[in-house]
Amino acid sequence: MTPQTDPCCESDLLPSLGVDHGHCAVVGLQWGDEGKGKVVDLLAGQFGLVVRYNGGANAGHSVQVGDQRYALHLIPSGVLSPNTLNVLGNGVVIDPAQLVKEINELRGKGVAIGDNLRISDRAHLVFEYHKTQDVLYDQAIAAAMGGAAPIGTTGRGIGPCYADKALRSMAIRVGDLLHEETLLDKIGRVVTVKNTVLSALASQCGQPFEPFDPETIFRDTVELTKVLGPHICDTAELLHSSIADGKRLLFEGANATLLDIDHGTYPFVTSSNCSSLGVHTGTGVPGHKVSNVLGIVKAYQTRVGGGPMPTELNDATADRIREVGKEYGTTTGRARRVGWLDLVALKYTATISGATGIALMLMDVLAGLPELKICTGYTHEGKALKNFPADPGVLDNLTPEYETLDGFEQAIEDCRRFDDLPENAKAYIARIEQHVGVPVVMVSVGPRRDQTVLRDV
Repeated sequence: MTPQTDPCCESDLLPSLGVDHGHCAVVGLQWGDEGKGKVVDLLAGQFGLVVRYNGGANAGHSVQVGDQRYALHLIPSGVLSPNTLNVLGNGVVIDPAQLVKEINELRGKGVAIGDNLRISDRAHLVFEYHKTQDVLYDQAIAAAMGGAAPIGTTGRGIGPCYADKALRSMAIRVGDLLHEETLLDKIGRVVTVKNTVLSALASQCGQPFEPFDPETIFRDTVELTKVLGPHICDTAELLHSSIADGKRLLFEGANATLLDIDHGTYPFVTSSNCSSLGVHTGTGVPGHKVSNVLGIVKAYQTRVGGGPMPTELNDATADRIREVGKEYGTTTGRARRVGWLDLVALKYTATISGATGIALMLMDVLAGLPELKICTGYTHEGKALKNFPADPGVLDNLTPEYETLDGFEQAIEDCRRFDDLPENAKAYIARIEQHVGVPVVMVSVGPRRDQTVLRDV
C-alpha cells in the first residue's frame, strides 16, 4: 500500500525551477507556514535524499496527495516519494515519542517507513522535562515583565533542548540511545538538576510540580529505541558518501528565516538556524556544495505567536484570508496572524538565505479581493529606513509604506501555465520580482501537487 497519487508535472519540474543540477535547499523566507512541505514533496522524487537540518516537532509541514492530507512534524516531506532516502540531520532536535508516533501514523496511512529513514547519532533529544521547562520559563518571564505577553512558544521543548545542547553536560544525544548501559546514569544526572530548577520555577509561577522520575524516563526511552534504533547512523558520513556516489541532496528547512535565532526578529524567534545558513552546521555539508536555494513565500504574510509584524491586519480582509487560506497552525492549531505581503522583509531574507528562486504559495487565496497591497518601504519617526531593522521596538512602531495594485476576480485553481494566470496576478508577481531581485519560478494555486504553475525565467 502506497500513498495515492494525483496528476503532476514532475517530469518537467526541475528545469523549470532552475534546479536541474547540483544540490538544493528549500527555505521559508517569512515566519513559517509558507508551504515548504508541498515544494519538497514535489521535488523529492528527483533527488536521492531529502535532509532536514534544523528545528524539531514545533514544525508542521502539510502535504496533500489527492484527497489525502499528511501532517509531518519531524519526518522530511520526501517520505511520500518512493525511492527517496529521508534524513534527520544533526541540527534537528528530536522528540523520540513524537517521532515514533509519527512513524506509526504514517504506516497506518500506508506510507512505508523502513530503510528510507535515517537519524543522526549527533542529533539531540527532547524529553518531557524540556516541555515543562518551556512552558514554565514562558510563564515566569511574562510574570517578571509585569504580565507582558510571552514570546509564544509552542511548548514542544525546542528552546530548552537547544539550550541544553549549548550547556553540554545537560544534553542527551540520539547516539546515547544505543548505549543502554550508560543511558540511565546520564538521564539520572540530568533529571536531578532539572527537578531542582523546575521545582523553583513552578513555585515562582504558582504551579504544581511533580518531580520527574529518571527510571520511568529510561524505561520509556528504551521502548522507543526499539523502533528508532535501526534508523540511527552517522548521517554526515552518509551524506558525503551519497554525494561521492553522484546522488543529489534536497535540504528541507523548518520554520523560516524571520524566525532564525541569529537573523530573525529576535527574541521572537525559534531556537535554531532555519535560514539556508543552517544547512551546513545542521548536516555537515559545507556551503559550496549547495548551489540552489529555493525561497518559499506566501502571497501574503502570516505569523504565529508574539513579535512584531509590520503589515499585520486586524479587519475583515484578514479574516477572509485566514478562512480561505486555512491559516491555522499544523502543529498547534492556533489561528495565524495575517497581513499584506512585506517586500522589505522579503528582500532581507532572500539576501540572507541566498535565494536563487522564489516559489510563491497560496496565490489562489487572494482571488476575489478588489485590491492588493504590498509593503515596499518603512518609515520610523519620520525617517525612511534603508534596511530591515534588528530592534523589535523599531519594528513594532514603524509605519509600512504600501503600494496598491488591482486585484483579480477570477479563480485560478485550474491554471497550469503562467500565461493562464490573470493579468493582475502576473502584475503582482512582476512587482515582487522587481523589488526583491529574485525570479518567481513557481506559483502554487492550490494544495494538491497538480495545482502548481511552473515558469521558465
